[in-house]
Amino acid sequence: MNDPPSRPAVSPEARIAALARTDKWFLGGLDGVVWAPPFPQWLHRPGFWDPVHVLQHEVGPGFSVALVRPDGAARPLRGVSCDSDGRELPPRRWRPGQLVATWSTEGGVTVEERRQVLPGGILESAWHVPRDLEGHLVGFTAQPAATTGAAEPTADGVGWTRTVSDRRGQELALDLELGGSVSPAWRRIVPSEGRGAPEWRDSPFAEGGLDRGGVNPGSVDTSADPGNADPGSGARRAGWIWIAVALPLAETDDDGPPTIRLTLRVRGAEAGGTPAPSSARLAVETPAASAWESFFGGFPRFRSGDPYLDRYFDYRIYGLGLNRIEGPWGPVQHPAIAEGPEYFHVPIAYSAQCHMMEMRWRRGGREAWGSLLNFVDNQKPDGSFHGRLYPERLEGTDFYHANWGDALLAVDDMHPDAEALAHCYEGLSRYARWLTTERDPEGSGMFTVTNHFETGQEYMSRYMAVDGEADVAGWSPRLRLKGIDVTVYAHQLFRALGSVARRLERPGDEAEWRGLEARSWEAIDERMWSPEARLFTDVDGRTGERTGVKAAVGFYPLLTGRVVGGDRLDALLDHLEDPGTFGTRFPLPSSSVDDPRFSAEGVWRGKRRNCPWNGRVWPMTTSHVIEGLLRCRRGGSDRAGALAADMLHRFVRMMFTDGDPSRPNCFEHYNPRTGRACHFRGIDDYQHSWVLDLLARGFAGLHVDASGVDVRPLPGGPARVTLGPVMARGWELRIEVEPERVSVEVDGERFDGPRGEGLRVAWVR
Repeated sequence: MNDPPSRPAVSPEARIAALARTDKWFLGGLDGVVWAPPFPQWLHRPGFWDPVHVLQHEVGPGFSVALVRPDGAARPLRGVSCDSDGRELPPRRWRPGQLVATWSTEGGVTVEERRQVLPGGILESAWHVPRDLEGHLVGFTAQPAATTGAAEPTADGVGWTRTVSDRRGQELALDLELGGSVSPAWRRIVPSEGRGAPEWRDSPFAEGGLDRGGVNPGSVDTSADPGNADPGSGARRAGWIWIAVALPLAETDDDGPPTIRLTLRVRGAEAGGTPAPSSARLAVETPAASAWESFFGGFPRFRSGDPYLDRYFDYRIYGLGLNRIEGPWGPVQHPAIAEGPEYFHVPIAYSAQCHMMEMRWRRGGREAWGSLLNFVDNQKPDGSFHGRLYPERLEGTDFYHANWGDALLAVDDMHPDAEALAHCYEGLSRYARWLTTERDPEGSGMFTVTNHFETGQEYMSRYMAVDGEADVAGWSPRLRLKGIDVTVYAHQLFRALGSVARRLERPGDEAEWRGLEARSWEAIDERMWSPEARLFTDVDGRTGERTGVKAAVGFYPLLTGRVVGGDRLDALLDHLEDPGTFGTRFPLPSSSVDDPRFSAEGVWRGKRRNCPWNGRVWPMTTSHVIEGLLRCRRGGSDRAGALAADMLHRFVRMMFTDGDPSRPNCFEHYNPRTGRACHFRGIDDYQHSWVLDLLARGFAGLHVDASGVDVRPLPGGPARVTLGPVMARGWELRIEVEPERVSVEVDGERFDGPRGEGLRVAWVR
């Protein structure tokens, strides 16, 4: 033991600032409301005209902003650069939680706009305006009349209701309010036909005749015909409801340049919608900066001297925050992480396992537990889980397999919660019995995949091997494929349930789960290993024959910790190093390079697909495989450890646009040869993997369980790594990895040892 060294503190604000760049715009309030348009049409205009998402529901337009002179004309706002279409763009400066734009107006005067999405579903456009400018800062919007309810004046602006529909046509009622940080000088509600765009000249307010005495004409029944059409005709609710709220430029409480805030509040109108401040003016009391600093402050800091690894660790924290959900949102009562932006912005079963692995590194582990508790609390009567949790319904939710067992134990290792564990045990026990009844009624120990969507991995030869129309059958349950991935998931679930049953002193349950675990492993070991493919493969459920199709899921048995040596492990590692199968430049292709349907570009049946698994690198699969290698290293395989380090380096470097260390990303899938992401999809910051966790356990070498701490960094990792503070089981941990030694502080008490031998410290209270 030694005294801990002194170290400079790095604030969450500094970590956030270090992620600043000029080519991003995604903003979120850490609660389920996110502004992340994949292909924005109006980024060159102030405000938030491109749609915002309330969970999976798209809500647009938002609002734009105009600087209006006393005579009612808008001051021109120009950018200083242009995009490829010749549109002027303001210099943008993005960082997690904030997008700042600088605009030029008449006489070369510059004004600064700061956009944020604040907790409570509030989109804020804050302006620093020179004191000598006269007139008003006007927030304006055009809402589609067909889905907009009565618009009425409020204390701070104008409020209205909207009904929005998701991709399945399911509706969600919302309350919206446009307001600001000072009392409005005037406000207007004007039904109109014609164009709805964020251009002041297109708005009805540009026509003049505004009553600048501040008197509102009253509420507008938006169900009324905005023109002279017959009220019973289809045109009755055509057009737009234009709304404007004007704030005086002159009002300010200090001697500096006035800061005036325009806000659009969006919240659920039904019971169970997200909590939000009662007035848009309260937005200033919950700044996004403080919310994001609090979120970042709950995570340890990772430093290795490698700019890719260091930046990606913190970038991953940003991605988790962007997709964080804080309920209640109907059935989503616990804080959790959505899979991604757009229609992925809901809890999804397939990715929840990833979020549990990552969010356990945040102090308290609330989102880690919540990512499972939401599914357990809404379990179907038959014991299965919903594939997605929507705020307004639990219908049409589909189903996905997931590795719930490993994720449960991982969270419990770092943030034990006896009540949550017991509750999850009951739910997962029902789920396990549903699996055995519905997906292995014959008691083979192998579990059936019924369509190519429920694994989360569509368009692959593995399905075509048992059904030549598997790729066109949709969600219909026509396959009888004993999946190697879902069988491993089941094995790990049985193992976890057996472990928890022992702790809960349920010997009968423990015996049941241990028996199912043994039967499943016997099937994996004896029936799913293909000597010809030198890989684990699926089994045709009709014939009992192995398919022999080489897919990345064939490495998943590494997760069991039972494949730790011998010829089979060597064969698996050979594949991961062989460029002719899975050893591509960027790890690892979802299907083998020698698969007849392999495509690095994601082309299937002559068409580039949105979600192809016939060769693209999916971070989800790569996370599973590196995780398996870490477990082999803990089981004694140095070769597996060295390969894990090499793959983790290449994996992280793949997720930087054009290899630029200042431009991390996280798309759905990548080209295994070039590392190019699926930019055509526009779905960045997609949390469908666990990278932060792999960096902390792989390169910092930290493993936490109920008995203590292990520090055993991977061979071939960075020479020096620091990680901390990590809050685990009520202890504060700090890790230092040096070329020859490793050390861990436990509540300020320092222990160290040789790097090559690792270090074990038991908990002592």
